[in-house]
Amino acid sequence: MKSHRKELWFNTTSRRQLLNITTEVQNEINESGIKDGFVLVNAMHITASVFINDDESGLHQDYENWLEKLAPEKPYSQYNHNTYEDNADAHLKRTIMGREVVVAITDGKLDFGPWERIFYGEFDGKRRKRVLVKIIGE
Repeated sequence: MKSHRKELWFNTTSRRQLLNITTEVQNEINESGIKDGFVLVNAMHITASVFINDDESGLHQDYENWLEKLAPEKPYSQYNHNTYEDNADAHLKRTIMGREVVVAITDGKLDFGPWERIFYGEFDGKRRKRVLVKIIGE
């Protein structure tokens, strides 16, 4: 069994942003040479997420609206966590959206359903953050 590890780094331009990272993950599978196995993709920051869904702008806006209803950013004073930071909402959004995904690799490709794509969700951005890609298989 072989393994391959890579950190992907992102600088988001806004506090909250969704990035389609499917191509970057597939590039790592290609580099690994693994044809059959699994890839783990996980956010390495407690205010970010990795998840799978459709790459459709209306859905992305629906996420923004839904997450803001569940864990609104402001007022900052509504959260006990916000004494030295103002990112309690980002921690909660990450909990809702999840930390990681695992995807099967078949014939060297992500074994997806028709519209599935991998996303990095940033909820406390405008700074450099990373995602771990760990691939195992043959």
